Amino acid sequence: MSVAADSNPRGGASHDGRPAASGSADPVASFVLSSVQDVFGLRRTAQQAAAALAFERQDQVRLATALSELGRDRLGCHGLEVSFDLVPPGRPTALLVTFAWTGGPPPAKETLDLAARLVRIDHEAGPAGGRIIVTQPLPAGGAGTAGQRARLRKILEGVTRSTEADDLRAQTRDLIATLEETRAQREELRQLNEELEETNRGVLALYTELTQELETTNSGVLALHSELEDKRQQLLEASEAKTRFWTNISHELRTPVNAVVALSTLLLAPDSHALTDEQREQIELIASSGHTLLSLVSDLLDVAKAEAGHLDIHPEPVDLRLLVAHLSGLFPGGRGDDGVTFVTPRLEQQPTLVTDETLLVRILRNLVSNALKFTERGEVRLDVRVDPEPTDPAVVFTVTDTGVGIPPEELNRVFEVFYQVRGPHQRGRPGTGLGLPYARMLAELLNGTLTLTSTVGVGTRVEVRLPDLGHEHVNTQNRKGGP
Repeated sequence: MSVAADSNPRGGASHDGRPAASGSADPVASFVLSSVQDVFGLRRTAQQAAAALAFERQDQVRLATALSELGRDRLGCHGLEVSFDLVPPGRPTALLVTFAWTGGPPPAKETLDLAARLVRIDHEAGPAGGRIIVTQPLPAGGAGTAGQRARLRKILEGVTRSTEADDLRAQTRDLIATLEETRAQREELRQLNEELEETNRGVLALYTELTQELETTNSGVLALHSELEDKRQQLLEASEAKTRFWTNISHELRTPVNAVVALSTLLLAPDSHALTDEQREQIELIASSGHTLLSLVSDLLDVAKAEAGHLDIHPEPVDLRLLVAHLSGLFPGGRGDDGVTFVTPRLEQQPTLVTDETLLVRILRNLVSNALKFTERGEVRLDVRVDPEPTDPAVVFTVTDTGVGIPPEELNRVFEVFYQVRGPHQRGRPGTGLGLPYARMLAELLNGTLTLTSTVGVGTRVEVRLPDLGHEHVNTQNRKGGP
């Protein structure tokens, strides 16, 4: 079988060697092609049939041109006939035009290629003749195969013989119609190009405007960044100056305060000169104030060292039973009031913890002291438990009280240095606002966390989670490959 190339998606020859499609045994109509006049008539017949089957104008011209060229190429072959039919039900509906001959030369390749650019063709050739089948799918939404066959039969039965002049006039009309359609498409394309150019100009203008705005914004951002950098540097210098001030003033204050405390102790010693009750009361007040001031100075010095990164950590195993006993000794009966009790845990199985014991005592001392200060009745409870997370061993210390609580809007501010929640609960309870910030700073210095929750009128709960620094040291050595 000789197969022509398919160079157009609208048509083409079969390439897979399958038998060519064919119509029914009884086609709608058949015509003998024996002269040039018959070829002229075939063109008109094809165009009328395509129009009856609701093909678009361009498809009508394509079909008529392809059949005209194929008929002209096959003219002179023995027994040349052309038949029109529709694909039977069960297949996609299509118009089939079949050229069949019993003898003659094979079709010219140029003719097959030209026809294949316009419609789909299948070519079969053999020693006893051959045939060319043109397949043109029908438009969707037709009246059905039966109705279309009837319409096609009516058109083909009424075909009249045409002359060469009629065919030339028909070709001229087709050419004029095609030119008009091409002109309309060209005009539509021109309008679309103009609209596209106008859109492009708008997009370009918008892009230019956005670029300018972006450049302005970037300039502002750079200026703001520079200003923020200056502010950051100023804050850094101010923080360093504050740290230096705290360190210097703490050292300067510690010496006279120590002198005040020491002299007060000497005056109150049993072997000192006898004092009146009023003098003893005044000296005891001086000693108490001196101890309070000394504690404040020590806290200030520790805060300054922590912020400057000069507070050294000395991890060692901590005996939590002794630590709890020490805290119980510091606060033996709560505040000494009948309405508040300090409850500590009984550690039957002592958790293992390696950390800085001195800093841990300071953290818990500040938290317990703060809780007792603002609890009028009920209890302050210290709990110790092991964090169940196996990959990160830690011990959790929880201080819970039944005190006045902290308003929700103040929760984020209680960790600011020197900040104190104002209210009636402050009366008779002096403080500096260093307790919670100092405790959190020390907890973070020990690689731990401190979280606080509180409800006004119910109480406050502070949880300190401290990791086992000995376990962290072992993990670090394993990651580094050390002993």
